[in-house]
Amino acid sequence: MRPNILFPLFADVSNLAGIGSKTRSVFKRIIGDKVIDILYHYPKSAVDRRYMPSVRDMKEGDVVTVVIKVDAHIPPARAYDKNSPYKVRCYNETGFVTLVFFNAYSNYLKKLLPVGQARVISGKIDKFAGEIQMAHPEYIAPVSDIDKIRIVEPVYPLSSGIGRKTLMKAMNDALKRVSPLPEWISTDYLQHNKWDSWANCIINMHKPIEPEDILPDSKIMCRLAYDELLANQLALAIVRKYVNKTGGVSMRGDGSLRKQLSDSLPFELTAGQFQVIKEINDDQESDSRMMRLLQGDVGSGKTVLALMAALNAVEAGKQVAVMAPTEILALQHMNWITQVTEGINCNVRLLIGKTKGKKREEIINDLKGGKIDIIIGTHALFQDAVGFKDLGLIIIDEQHRFGVAQRMSLAAKGQNVDVLLMTATPIPRTLTMTLYGDMECSRLTDKPKGRKMIDTRIVPAAKIDNIVERLWSVIDRGEKIYWICPLIEESEMTGLANVEERFKALSKIFKGMVGMVHGRMDAQEREKTMTDFKEGDIDILVATTVVEVGVDVPDATVIIIEHAERFGLSQLHQLRGRVGRNDKQSGCVLLYHDLGEISVKRLKIMRESNDGFYLSEEDLKIRGGGDVLGTKQSGLPEFKVADLYTHMDLLRDANKDAAYIMETDPKLQTERGKSLEMLLYLFGFEKQVSYIEKTKETTFA
Repeated sequence: MRPNILFPLFADVSNLAGIGSKTRSVFKRIIGDKVIDILYHYPKSAVDRRYMPSVRDMKEGDVVTVVIKVDAHIPPARAYDKNSPYKVRCYNETGFVTLVFFNAYSNYLKKLLPVGQARVISGKIDKFAGEIQMAHPEYIAPVSDIDKIRIVEPVYPLSSGIGRKTLMKAMNDALKRVSPLPEWISTDYLQHNKWDSWANCIINMHKPIEPEDILPDSKIMCRLAYDELLANQLALAIVRKYVNKTGGVSMRGDGSLRKQLSDSLPFELTAGQFQVIKEINDDQESDSRMMRLLQGDVGSGKTVLALMAALNAVEAGKQVAVMAPTEILALQHMNWITQVTEGINCNVRLLIGKTKGKKREEIINDLKGGKIDIIIGTHALFQDAVGFKDLGLIIIDEQHRFGVAQRMSLAAKGQNVDVLLMTATPIPRTLTMTLYGDMECSRLTDKPKGRKMIDTRIVPAAKIDNIVERLWSVIDRGEKIYWICPLIEESEMTGLANVEERFKALSKIFKGMVGMVHGRMDAQEREKTMTDFKEGDIDILVATTVVEVGVDVPDATVIIIEHAERFGLSQLHQLRGRVGRNDKQSGCVLLYHDLGEISVKRLKIMRESNDGFYLSEEDLKIRGGGDVLGTKQSGLPEFKVADLYTHMDLLRDANKDAAYIMETDPKLQTERGKSLEMLLYLFGFEKQVSYIEKTKETTFA
């Protein structure tokens, strides 16, 4: 149960000053509905209003605070002329400053700035026609209030519906609810970094003394980032110890099916593949439940390793569920697995949304009766009607496309089921720590023998006609082409290539040879087009990034990516991985329009390397931790303060600290342990605390 001391922080935002029912709904949507959410809505920058130069020293763009006397009001020449400004001429002993207002109410301004009276003003300086101006000063106040203005003011990201004044009013009220909490960081580490307490850092983040106080590498922000990272790593460590590593079932097959598969494969396994097979096999044979992530670059041969694991389970008398995010991928797995297991005593079936009527009923009954060894499917496997006689292993392909709840729902269909997650999205080691700190990880870095480097070219969009002309030679060789566009249809982002326009343009040149797929199409229509492309009925597929992951078309040897400068390295690499899936030379054309400095760097890295893991690390350096994979796509935690690139060293320290805590105080019973429970509650990890509480009850019993 959440400690009483935290109750004020988890009160509803409607308790804060200035937040009524209407404003609450906006806060809930944009920031959150608890006081703690507002406290962690941190400023992105700061305005230093302490600069008080003489008028003659003011430069355009300066933010200044200055004491002036009002000289005269100068309304527009024509009353109610909204295009002409209302001016107020002011001065002090160092010169004149003109205040400029548009759509102003003269009576209000005359009361605010009475002629002959002194005022303190603060705002940004402009220079127009030789005149020093300040448009719409942010502060106008009596001189007696100068100390309230001459401060370092935090600047927050704002959205429609939440104004600065509303946010500041609520923030100031929220800060009153911050009280000292027991320290959860070890004394040595706290002193080594010269960090203040959590409460003081939260307050100082919103009331900085210097603009540098809210920079990511400041002591204030580093302390708060470490809190967040430690909570994340400790939560994962708890799951690893008390959930994933609880009793499993040892699966020791006799090796007969795996030997038949190995002997029938038309290619040799690499040293890296043998190593991963051993890691998975050791997990399966242990008495602990397997929770392993298999990372393999595009085309690295993950599926055959997953099949080896599946056959080990089947040899041990268990059933296996293989789950894919789309029906296309499920069918692809089905076709490949049935092909390579031909002649092997293993019953493989497919269960997808299209599976209807008697066939569906038959498959469900055979699953429950134990007649099916390996079932391949999509979300259809989650349904309550789908049961197993003895499920031993779940293999989830492109796991980030399934929510945690869905994965756990499938795992619940068996007793302490082993789980193998697979992804072709290379994840930097730092991010692997934050995403999968509760799991063992295998990395497959070498590619199947005979695979060639994909030749990557950077080409200006002005040469698009030359590219189109060269496609004829690709088609004449019997090879296929992907053409990727960033948008589906014309939108407010004018100038960006869109799928429909490109499809029309290419269809005029390559009549009857072009297909189109995008995310808004009906799933069946999209899958039919993909099948036509794979089977050779069309030669060019114009698509959005829906083809990014998994689809295997060996004859596709060219991919053209329009507006390549708009994609991150990891996504470009995933797209490029749609080609180069056989022993033919493949090519990738990165078409660009406007290149900024970062875009140039990104595309050059793409040209120089085919190594997805290297590219993911470089992407992390370029884009920072929050956007490498795209949070929604990857399941990456949305940290409030921590940045996984800036705070990489802190993440490593948090990882070590969490491991140490689980080793020395696994039930969080020491004084620090009790404080760490509070940290977990603070960041919403109530479930992890409950796992520990259960072990305490068991011990007591």
